[in-house]
Amino acid sequence: MGRAFEFRKARKFKRWGNMARVFTKLGKEITIAAKAGGPDPENNPHLRALMQNAKKENMPKENVERAIKRAVEKDFSGYKEMNYEGYGPYGIAIFVETATDNTTRTVANVRSYFNKHGGSLGTSGSLEFLFDHKCVFHIAMKDGVSLEDLELELIDYGVDELDADEESNEIVIYGEFAQNSAIQKYLEENGFEITSSEFVRIPNDLKEVTPEQREGIEKLIEKLEEDDDVQNVFHNMKEDDHEDE
Repeated sequence: MGRAFEFRKARKFKRWGNMARVFTKLGKEITIAAKAGGPDPENNPHLRALMQNAKKENMPKENVERAIKRAVEKDFSGYKEMNYEGYGPYGIAIFVETATDNTTRTVANVRSYFNKHGGSLGTSGSLEFLFDHKCVFHIAMKDGVSLEDLELELIDYGVDELDADEESNEIVIYGEFAQNSAIQKYLEENGFEITSSEFVRIPNDLKEVTPEQREGIEKLIEKLEEDDDVQNVFHNMKEDDHEDE
């Protein structure tokens, strides 16, 4: 208990940059989900959850519809989801998730960002052991629901941490990545409103850095996050406590 909460506290202050970036990222996720599981959200739980994410982020309905339509177009070959792992400056582990229609372009760009900012791209799977792959659900608070009882109930579904977010009046649930569908099914069948969900990689151990070192590492992370092919960037650098104040 506690590690996921600290991770969430750090990420709450980190956005994707701007609304266009948010919509691009969500649009790709929606297209990928619709191509994999079909365009009907009633029969596609992952798509259903992503549409809730889009709603929470105020993504226009036409953007969502366009992303779903793209998945069923005959000439659309789809996005390939690729992960890249490497070390940034000062030995900080960085895990990059991408969704691309041109893997040659993407890997060249990612490698160049690492090289130009004092890092190095590693081989696939080389850093995966440093992160725990988790699914995260944000659900609306429900009258008469005990957090302790809900946590005990969800343990059987692979949930390992549950927190109340008083600010947003939500409950945040962390579970095993492989149990995502089972957790979503339980929440939906028991009348919980899922406001958003995502997959995250939580570092097993955090590395302390100086303010000067942080500046160099953040330049690399920002460059990666600016790339249109990049969906998520995770790292094991300890957050600066002063940033959360």
